[in-house]
Amino acid sequence: MWELFFNETHLYLKVIESHIALELEKPVRFQEYGVGIFNTIPNKSGIKKAIKKELILIDDELATTSKYISGGEKIVLLKDKKSEEFSRLKLDLEVLYEDDYLAIVYKPSGILVSGNKFVTIANALAQNLKKSNQTDAVKPQPVHRLDYPTSGLLLVGKTSIAIQKLSVLFQKKEIQKTYFAITINEMKKEGFIDSYIDNKESYSSFKVLDSVKSERFHFLNLVKLSPKTGRKHQLRKHLLSLKNPILGDKEYYLTDKILKGKGLYLHAAHLEFKHPFSSKKINIYKELPKKFKSIFPDILIKNYLNVTN
Repeated sequence: MWELFFNETHLYLKVIESHIALELEKPVRFQEYGVGIFNTIPNKSGIKKAIKKELILIDDELATTSKYISGGEKIVLLKDKKSEEFSRLKLDLEVLYEDDYLAIVYKPSGILVSGNKFVTIANALAQNLKKSNQTDAVKPQPVHRLDYPTSGLLLVGKTSIAIQKLSVLFQKKEIQKTYFAITINEMKKEGFIDSYIDNKESYSSFKVLDSVKSERFHFLNLVKLSPKTGRKHQLRKHLLSLKNPILGDKEYYLTDKILKGKGLYLHAAHLEFKHPFSSKKINIYKELPKKFKSIFPDILIKNYLNVTN
């Protein structure tokens, strides 16, 4: 049964979770204490967002980032009215793998993974995935990001512990990701890019699989890419640094070498990792989108991946 909370500013909002604070030796800031007390908010950033949206009450008062917890406080999480609007989103997603803990879905280019927009992958997950039977089941959440113009595989957690464990796998670099891109200009056959992005070390390896001559771009290259770190826009920035930017990139490009109207030719094709609960090997891939095939029609990327199916 839903509880209902009523006061002058929050009329009949539904309480979806509640918690009585444990007795503490010394007071702790709520945004630290709150991590893990709600099944539907597994991390610190989620707690901060809920505070900002005025969805958390502590002893019937709105929570703030400066609030300290000492013990015995009643902490409740209110239902976000916007989530009811999001539930009406109709967006069919291709599900390539799913079990009770996690899923892998295909994100088309031109759709946000998450954010304040109505049409996002995150808002469409619940209607496309089966509800987990685990006791710590939560609303399915992406555990990494793909840029808005990038297509490809997106890993999703379906339980609180699964989200945490998958995040740790990413941090330990135990999830292998392989991308394919079409780049412009003549390019050496393979190499390793070692540079700083936002003052942080970043590493990517690349291998050219095929090239065709182009009157406008000199050459178009189908490139296999393996990021070793996960910096924002890493592959796009790395390829621009080689003077071989990705075809269709409107942010990282060479003057007079922008292709408009076709989108970005970058595809997250392959995920490989050990399942955090069953320990079985997960090895999933997605073939190139049609726009890639119009330039390289005979390429099957599974021939360049460590897959058997």
